Amino acid sequence: MEAREHVPTLRPREPAADAASGVLFRVLDQHVEDAAGLRRVRSRLVRAPHVRLSDLARLDERLAAHLDGIAVAGRAGVRSSIQALERTGKGELFTAAIGCIESQSDPAILRLIALGQAVPDARPGLHSAFGWVSASRLSGVVAMLLACEDPAARLAGLEGCVQHRVDPKRHLDMALVSGDPALRAAALRCAGEIGRVDLLDACESRLDDPDASCRFHAARSALLLGNRQAPLAILRELSLTTSAFSETALALTASVLPPADAHRWLEEIAARQEGVRGLIRAIGFAGDPRYVHWLTGHMGDERLARLAGEAFSLITGADFVRLRLERPKSHEDSDAAQEEDDGAPWPDPDKARAWWEENRTRMPGKVRHFMGALPSKAQYVGVLRNGAQRQRAAAAMQMRLADPRGVLFNCAAPAWRQKRALLASI
Repeated sequence: MEAREHVPTLRPREPAADAASGVLFRVLDQHVEDAAGLRRVRSRLVRAPHVRLSDLARLDERLAAHLDGIAVAGRAGVRSSIQALERTGKGELFTAAIGCIESQSDPAILRLIALGQAVPDARPGLHSAFGWVSASRLSGVVAMLLACEDPAARLAGLEGCVQHRVDPKRHLDMALVSGDPALRAAALRCAGEIGRVDLLDACESRLDDPDASCRFHAARSALLLGNRQAPLAILRELSLTTSAFSETALALTASVLPPADAHRWLEEIAARQEGVRGLIRAIGFAGDPRYVHWLTGHMGDERLARLAGEAFSLITGADFVRLRLERPKSHEDSDAAQEEDDGAPWPDPDKARAWWEENRTRMPGKVRHFMGALPSKAQYVGVLRNGAQRQRAAAAMQMRLADPRGVLFNCAAPAWRQKRALLASI
């Protein structure tokens, strides 16, 4: 069955305007199209190596303006956003879900959840809508979803809670023992991100779950909740694989291992011929300045230069653009570019080495550093305020690992909500 069969046509394309309401359908359709497009752009920016909170705020203001334009049109706005689901993508499902949540239309929300099940690639757009809408508008909808028997509806309700860092309480407890793997994995992730230390035993009991996603999230959450033994061993093993969870497992392992243990683990990664990019990432998260010179040696390789620069900055705090440590991009760089590095500066190896020689005495080796300083809550909060998105995500994780009862700062939340949370941390 095609996805569009789940969404009935609610209004014709003509006339171009509704004389009674004053709605211009062409303008409205443009709002819907632009909102969906900006949502797609946003999914890349929240993971970009060069985007800062101020950049995200500008995009969020544009996205909010288009969503306001849809909301002002009332029922016609909801109909237009649903009509756009003839092409079901993350952006289209996000925009339609915003309107249905804001209008408190439970039947429409349930239909969108069914559509998300039929088009799994678009489902993150639906779930992100629950993170965009304010908690006050969401509470009744989430309560309805969590009470449903349908696992997909309960999953959506759980996503709403975890994105707002709200404890689902008994609904979370029930989801942890659900027979549905996707719901169970989401519950395990939620337990760790909101700091439910009382659920540590429940997470540990799922370390041998038959579902790979559940095993990973059980280990991740058990680590976040304070267990540095069995979960770390699982994540360390995962970091050396090519699974969907290997990069996250690598970042967590590097962020937790003491320097001596990290050194032996880095040697394991180095022994794998295909593991150079993974090794560079791991060194950045490990934060040991004794590897900085090695990183500068890889800044001359077009395939690795920007990643090495990112790891260099994660340890030293050096801003290649502000300090003028970058070089112009060449045609060879374009041919060797890696998509995940898009936006990162091209480091100049000689300038980076010279800067390091001038600054290395204030960052001794065999001691973990994060963005040029010893780890501390003040340092993490500073990076959350001023760092680039991937640096901010690393700061959020480091801060969470230091406090098993805390909550994981949401670097993908609407920018105004992030700024409010950072003001509260002063």
